[in-house]
Amino acid sequence: MKNPVSITLKCAGKTLAGIAAVILIFSVSPVYDFEKPHPFEGPDIFDPYAGTDSLTEWKRANFHTHTRVKGLFNECPEWPDSVYEDYRRLGYDILTFSNHNRLTLHPYDTALQVNVYEHGYNPFKFHKLVFGADKVTLFDHLLPLFPFQKQWQLDILGKKADLIVLNHPDRTFNVTGRCMSRLTGYRIMEGDSGVDTEFRHLDEALDAGHYAFALTSDDCHDSDASWCTGVRCCWVDTPSGQYGDLRDALARGRFYSMRIPDFGNGDWAAKYAGNANLPRIESIGVRNDTIYLELSRKASLITFTGQGHVVLAESRDSDSFAYAMAPEDHYARITAFFNDGCVIYTQPFARYDKACAVSPYRVSPHPVNACLTILYNLLVIGLAAACICFLSHKKDKAGTAVN
Repeated sequence: MKNPVSITLKCAGKTLAGIAAVILIFSVSPVYDFEKPHPFEGPDIFDPYAGTDSLTEWKRANFHTHTRVKGLFNECPEWPDSVYEDYRRLGYDILTFSNHNRLTLHPYDTALQVNVYEHGYNPFKFHKLVFGADKVTLFDHLLPLFPFQKQWQLDILGKKADLIVLNHPDRTFNVTGRCMSRLTGYRIMEGDSGVDTEFRHLDEALDAGHYAFALTSDDCHDSDASWCTGVRCCWVDTPSGQYGDLRDALARGRFYSMRIPDFGNGDWAAKYAGNANLPRIESIGVRNDTIYLELSRKASLITFTGQGHVVLAESRDSDSFAYAMAPEDHYARITAFFNDGCVIYTQPFARYDKACAVSPYRVSPHPVNACLTILYNLLVIGLAAACICFLSHKKDKAGTAVN
């Protein structure tokens, strides 16, 4: 009689070998030579809010929203129409549905359809919002360990998308400062996803000269749960919620982000009341070399953060503040904290030369290193072949034993 423990161990070994083979097969990637960090430089200061003097077009939006979908795999119990109404009652003007690897139709108005989905099913949670694609790109690295794997995904997605948002980097495994100093090709980064209010990963990218806008969204998976619904948003300067207007506003950085407390902690009447009385930016921009900000009410603290995640200046109990960027300041972004728990985040103001570029944003060159690419993929293929041979060997032995 065979030992049950031995049989269990053999089955576990075969299962692990099979899983390893699949992971390795989905680990192939080119290897890149990344550009060295190059902080922002130039005589001019990029103002993402130039031309946003009118406050009549600012609309409240959530861009990262999950709903129930047809099929077995679901992360949210509510259908799109129900989620849409839940957000509308909280005062949101724009809601886009970003289900995993699936385009979701607007429940009411085809004119408001936004083709966006969340790419990625890897357990490391290296996920991206993909705007403007006609169909979903399904390829993903199951274990995107290395920066060059992440970069290849961004390159692949960028060929079919208008905009890419790097989702929740503070909840993504192995997203380090070294990684953020290399990645390029995304236009926007989620800064506050509930883990860290400091936008450290955005600063790591900005420190290296990779300009990106900051976005906050609920990443909602249940619009009936008050703690994860209506607790983040963007205020977008757009004449409508139609995709063309949204795309232009997001690409130009004409929006700011907000963290919102769960007013009432489950008391929806208190939540509706709190969401109806949020602080706002009244005026923001650049005059000469001075960045200015005016708010609808006093903030307990306003900070200007710059290179190296250093606080350049701060003001307490104020509804306005200005900071004159010094020649050695590569960039500055503003955070305003309010006594009720609200937080406002602005886009970064960065140095550049407007005679040479329209903005500091650029896709940094990352040529393929042919030698390392061959060596890396040979190693991956060799390890996958070894796992498959192991499985085949076990199968042959089992067949021989039966005969």
